[in-house]
Amino acid sequence: MSFELLKTLCATPGVPGREEQFREVVRAEIASSAESITTDAMGNLFALRKGKSTTPRTIMIAGHMDEISFVVKHITKEGFVYFHPLGGFDPRTLIAQRVKVYGSRTIDGVIAIKAAHFTTPEERAKVIPLNDLFIDLGLSGDEAKELVSIGDCITMERELIKMGNFYTGKTLDDRVGVYVMLEVFRAFTESQDNIYAVATVQEEIGLRGAKTASFSLQPDIGIALDITIAADTPGIDEKDHCVKMGGGVGIKILDSSSICHPGLVRFFRELAERKGIKYQMEVLPAGGTDAGGIQLSRGGTPVCTLSIPCRYTHSVVESVHKDDVQATIDLLRAFIEHSHEFQF
Repeated sequence: MSFELLKTLCATPGVPGREEQFREVVRAEIASSAESITTDAMGNLFALRKGKSTTPRTIMIAGHMDEISFVVKHITKEGFVYFHPLGGFDPRTLIAQRVKVYGSRTIDGVIAIKAAHFTTPEERAKVIPLNDLFIDLGLSGDEAKELVSIGDCITMERELIKMGNFYTGKTLDDRVGVYVMLEVFRAFTESQDNIYAVATVQEEIGLRGAKTASFSLQPDIGIALDITIAADTPGIDEKDHCVKMGGGVGIKILDSSSICHPGLVRFFRELAERKGIKYQMEVLPAGGTDAGGIQLSRGGTPVCTLSIPCRYTHSVVESVHKDDVQATIDLLRAFIEHSHEFQF
């Protein structure tokens, strides 16, 4: 595993609909292993390794490039910036965080609120609505409006670090899924089936890239790579933990966007047991992955999601266990090399 590659992926911006900078990092990392690389009008990237069979199936492996982020919606005469979210944020996690604003140049800023000394006890007891948060750029109104425009993109700012057995930082959703896809695509020996690694766009705002990519490819099987909620933390009942950190790769049964193909779920489980790969079965009560977009394309596609357990999702301290990442790599590689054994 390459921590430095994962760190680079997490640091590279990829706002929904503006994933081009991140896409070029993916292209550079995957180019030497792919027989062809293409992009579509949405911005999805497709990398192909052809199968050895004379009648290969098409398998689509999807990891999304976009991150939850913001766009500028208003600049006050004093230079404060109000913003619109792209993806799901909990306002409690945003106060006093650093951001980068991509105007005519990249500008550092902080998400701010009214000073605590000027708030009432009632105000301090309430969660501040996201619409009331603003960004301070340390600039005058004229300076801010010279550099920043309505619609400019904003991302959170936090470096990926090692913390015990964890990697923690921003955008592990879904940079760790893309990382797994890159590592496996470059490493697997051969497959009987055609393997498409697809770096998708706009997952965080409605699985949009996966829908168009799947429509174009018409895959026989779709596999999404994404994080899932590890709720094994204080204050949450054990029955609601979903998955746990260090428990292995999650083999998804269902979430709110898809019900995974039972044959694929069974095949992944049996393959993990055969190869000695640590795994856990996952039922996610809320949230979804690109599998939901792939599944509903054209006449429908059998799908499954391989999940990396993640604590503190959609925050700047998203955390994954290094052993779970490796287990996901191992199971995906085993699937690609044994995909011909799976029959519907």
